[in-house]
Amino acid sequence: MVLDPGEAGRAGAADAEERRAQVRKAAAASVIGTSIEWYDFFLYNTAAAIVFKDVFFPESSDYAGTLSAFATYAVGFAARPVGAAIFGHWGDRLGRKATLIVTLVLMGVSSALIGVLPGTETIGWAAPVLLVLLRILQGIAVGGEWSGSVLLSMEWGDQRRRGLMASLPQLGVPIGLILGTGMMTAIALSADEAFRSWAWRVPFLFSLVLVGIGLWVRIRVMETPLFAEVVKRDEVARVPVVEVVKRHPKEIILSALLRCSEQMPFYLFTSFALTYVHKHLGMAQGLALSAVTVAAALELVTIPAAGHLGDRIGPRRVYAAGSICVALFAFPYFALLNTEVAALVVVAVVVAQIPHAVQYGPQASLIASTFPTRLRYGGAGIGYQLASVFAGGPAPLLATWLLHDYGWQAISISMIVASVLTLGALALLPAPAEERAAVSTPT
Repeated sequence: MVLDPGEAGRAGAADAEERRAQVRKAAAASVIGTSIEWYDFFLYNTAAAIVFKDVFFPESSDYAGTLSAFATYAVGFAARPVGAAIFGHWGDRLGRKATLIVTLVLMGVSSALIGVLPGTETIGWAAPVLLVLLRILQGIAVGGEWSGSVLLSMEWGDQRRRGLMASLPQLGVPIGLILGTGMMTAIALSADEAFRSWAWRVPFLFSLVLVGIGLWVRIRVMETPLFAEVVKRDEVARVPVVEVVKRHPKEIILSALLRCSEQMPFYLFTSFALTYVHKHLGMAQGLALSAVTVAAALELVTIPAAGHLGDRIGPRRVYAAGSICVALFAFPYFALLNTEVAALVVVAVVVAQIPHAVQYGPQASLIASTFPTRLRYGGAGIGYQLASVFAGGPAPLLATWLLHDYGWQAISISMIVASVLTLGALALLPAPAEERAAVSTPT
């Protein structure tokens, strides 16, 4: 099954005015849809840090329960490359639009089911098992979402501004973080006793409302002109994921390693920090939640600014600067937290997100442009999501163990190691696919 050439041709035949309208619709559909997906994903992250231990692992010790909660959290990350492969196949055959509709529905239904899932005290061992299964479905949905949303915006936009256009869907992360963490914060502060018993479920159920909005927006967007051109030339791959793995293994592996200093610290700053500030430092839970929300709000500006800067001076330079800043801030971050001064804790959490934004802005175009259009959904998605297995998902779990056995200094060292890996991958990453094609094509 391949996208109908007539349907694809609508994008190529669009006049200038309609094209401008589609660019706006594509950007809006990417940002809104991605925000909803990350809202659901971050809800789980926040709940894993502050409530899932009590609901699904009530008989465990505090340390073991936290490890168990973060282990179910990590499962979703392990599922993300699977989702990237599944939806990468269809995204490079059916197109970006249709595939993104499916990922949005899958995420919304999975999150709503978590919202009605009984705890261990009600259904016993089945509760954590079902929780893991639903987390896997969340991971598969997010795994297929990222590359599609990035390509929808980037392939409709001006290719001279692809860094900025591809950075817009990246805003889904801070928006989803603000919505998910913000809603959890509001409920935790206003209904403290009810929060652990039932109120934590409300944000998960609310995702169904958001999915309805996202579907309405995405249905109105046409397929991208770049993919339409692939269909028109009859160049759609039969098995895109297999082909991209065979032809571009280096690009996939380097894309994954490229994300080490962006993804691993990010999940320390947004999930593990909630546990560290509340349980290790003994400070108010609402303080860490509020600080993370403020940091996410800052990224609404810094992410597109970094994407735009990448268009001006080159995405590699911007990305390298962000990675170096992660290493430089690794020890000061914990030093500020350990003062136990509320203002300095907020400063640490907020400032930590700036190096993340500097990398996250140009990252989408940097990775996606490495692959040819006909294999881009699967190639970029697999490369991007592989980092979830060894960098993002295990980060809070690893940090919990390092803190328990070696102290916070070991966590800072792990952040510096992540930066070194990223800089090495950046140096080896090939030029954009169209530049390589131009060099190899005789004149």
